[in-house]
Amino acid sequence: ALLKTLEEPPGDVRFVLATEAAHQLLPTIRSRCQTHTLAWPDSAEALQWLAGQGLDVPVAEALLRSAGGRPDDVLRQTGNGLSPAWWAALPKAMLQGDVSHLSELTPAQAIDALQKLCHDLVLRASGADPRFFMASQLPACAASVATLTEWFKRLRQSARTAEHPFNAGLMLEALANAAQPTLRARA
Repeated sequence: ALLKTLEEPPGDVRFVLATEAAHQLLPTIRSRCQTHTLAWPDSAEALQWLAGQGLDVPVAEALLRSAGGRPDDVLRQTGNGLSPAWWAALPKAMLQGDVSHLSELTPAQAIDALQKLCHDLVLRASGADPRFFMASQLPACAASVATLTEWFKRLRQSARTAEHPFNAGLMLEALANAAQPTLRARA
């Protein structure tokens, strides 16, 4: 019924489907759609918009990096109390196994932050520049790409139950406890 409705919408009805993963849509749905790719605003536009939302430019710059260039995620981060100082301290806190650094987050938010940390460590291990953190903020992790990939898989597995954990505090503790040995691993 959905495919038929997409193919022949009633009257002047038009559907707007938005996704960040169009490649995951079924081919039968993609074939019935016109595509339009929207680019994220460049850094200057995003900073100007964030300043208009009341954020100080230095704070907006730092959070824009941790948000991967997505200005709406910057607002979400500030709404959750995440500051540039919090992001800068995350790698060291996880190296020390400090679960208190994650205590104000939901499990889903903590997993997102740890996935960004893992992503940047994989980039650095591969010789590329980090995306979410400044290179100086990352610990001197000597873990292999394979070890970091295994950690990322465990984080992705944890994400499946992050919205409804049995005990959020225990899940945050487990996440911090899994991060520490990975960050201390030797290649």
